[in-house]
Amino acid sequence: MKVVQVSKVLKEPFISDLFTGTAVTKQTLVPDSNEYEINNVNFGRGVRLKFHSHDSEQVLIVTAGMGIVATEQEETVVTAGDVIFIPKGEKHWHGATSDSEFSHIFLYKKGTKYTQLED
Repeated sequence: MKVVQVSKVLKEPFISDLFTGTAVTKQTLVPDSNEYEINNVNFGRGVRLKFHSHDSEQVLIVTAGMGIVATEQEETVVTAGDVIFIPKGEKHWHGATSDSEFSHIFLYKKGTKYTQLED
């Protein structure tokens, strides 16, 4: 067993064309897992991901701030404690509201690929 204290995990810049801005950091929470990718992502105010989809299911666990999770049909405001399930292949985006920073843990199968669906 291993207990991880998120507050003690190093925040590293998370640079990707998938983000709408550069104020994003990532904390790798369970680097030794053979099965799962588990990271905490911290978004600056107003920064979000562009529309994308994954080739596996994804779970988001909101840890701080206020964010938005959206599909083509709906946008939902989420806050600390909310858990979001995103089915395999669903077109979506998630990120911070314009007036709040936002953090969530994401979990999906190791090796999961994403497809960017928006420039």
